[in-house]
Amino acid sequence: MSGKLLRVGTAYIPVTNVEQSSEWYINKLGAGLSYKDEDKAILNLANQSFFLVKSDENQTLNFIDVHGKERFSMTFEVNGVESLEALYKDLIANGVRVGEFENREHAGRNFVFNDLNGNKFDVWSELSPQFKEKYLEGK
Repeated sequence: MSGKLLRVGTAYIPVTNVEQSSEWYINKLGAGLSYKDEDKAILNLANQSFFLVKSDENQTLNFIDVHGKERFSMTFEVNGVESLEALYKDLIANGVRVGEFENREHAGRNFVFNDLNGNKFDVWSELSPQFKEKYLEGK
């Protein structure tokens, strides 16, 4: 293979109401709006482009694992436990449904939150070393 995948450019998130969902992501998570029509919105969040796509009811990114537990399909990263705890408090203050802090037997801590449509997202207290090196160190 002569080429290689360099990054994830866009993630697609199913939503039932594009207007309400785009406002939720903007107001609750600080996303920036690039484009919106009745069927989709393009948001910028966490150095990523997200398409909110109008979908039927009960469509989510979530999946059921082999043990019957509903899982998230995406993890966001913050820079340390203090940042994780601050985000947790901000989300609660903004009325976002969040889970408990978790220790998953690896470095750092996590929690899960849900958007308006029940899409689950994970947040981890540790930034990937490549991201730290490229975007944070030396600045």
